[in-house]
Amino acid sequence: MAAFHYHHHHHHYPHSDLRRLFHRLTIASSLSILCFSLVYLLTGCCESELSENTDIKPPTREFLVSGWQYERNGTSVERQVTTAPGEDAFSGHPGLEANSSGKEWTATRRLPQALIIGVKKGGTRALLEFLRLHPDIRALGSEPHFFDRHYARGLDWYRSMMPKALDGQIVMEKTPRYFVTVETPARVHAMSKDVKLIVVVRDPVTRAISDYTQIISKTPDIPAFESLAFKNRTNGEIDSLWSPLWIGLYAQHLERWLAWFPRTQIHLVSGERLISDPAGELGKVQDFLGLQRIVTDKHFYFNKTKGFPCLKKPEGSSKPHCLGKTKGRMHAPIDREVLQRLREFYKPHNQRFYQMAGQDFGWQ
Repeated sequence: MAAFHYHHHHHHYPHSDLRRLFHRLTIASSLSILCFSLVYLLTGCCESELSENTDIKPPTREFLVSGWQYERNGTSVERQVTTAPGEDAFSGHPGLEANSSGKEWTATRRLPQALIIGVKKGGTRALLEFLRLHPDIRALGSEPHFFDRHYARGLDWYRSMMPKALDGQIVMEKTPRYFVTVETPARVHAMSKDVKLIVVVRDPVTRAISDYTQIISKTPDIPAFESLAFKNRTNGEIDSLWSPLWIGLYAQHLERWLAWFPRTQIHLVSGERLISDPAGELGKVQDFLGLQRIVTDKHFYFNKTKGFPCLKKPEGSSKPHCLGKTKGRMHAPIDREVLQRLREFYKPHNQRFYQMAGQDFGWQ
């Protein structure tokens, strides 16, 4: 381990920085499974998490040897673990006691410092699963919907949902609905004006079709896409308030967030590039979060059947892992003229979004 050397910070380490030194060494060898286990042991690996799109359910009490119990719910492999007996007993560990209280070694539940706020069907689950490979990210597996649906439960409830984390780690969650709900920016700002916000955006036309495809899977009797997308099919008037189309009006949603947060606190991820170059997009996200670039192309392989990047070795497991069955679905077939009309409709909105974003996402 001594062979690792950092160009970032090699200034002197005062006594209180012992933990950081240890932590950096842990990061350096994050590819060694031994250290992975150590990081998660220190992290009080054992939070209970919600599964995506459900409200609270009690943790299952089945343990694997490693202490991770896997649950497959079609969206992702989520960690659903109960509290380990010696979880907070770390402060008394010989040779690891910090100066005085030992509190730097105790993992605690904190409010998130970063949020993935959107967009639905943009690639948020993929981004979250990719980010969880980083030893310094502690992410909630489910979508808590605190700022849009459960705000009345209060910040203490929200904090109690979070995974335990050490001092240097970043706690985060994703709820794609936050981006489009009107009250949310002010509420998030009231929690923390310094929070880092991540939005995965994707061509609004393909996003809408993906959204509609998801709706069909849940409500098979839904009317045809065309009849919902148009107010008036003959003159081509579009119903921009229909949710799958309204969510894609990124400029108007971003504008609401920019009323509360500086542009520098909002990072936009290209949903298309997240698929074509996951390591490149992840590199930028790690930079934005102030983390070392630990998740790199070594972590991904491309699955041709799914048309998606998959993880070679996801967190806590040596088996490769692709996203669940509901990801990378075949889209419902949509008439060519309809697509053309939608592209036309979104064009001015996209241009305005590119200007606000300071980047062109190249949507057609």
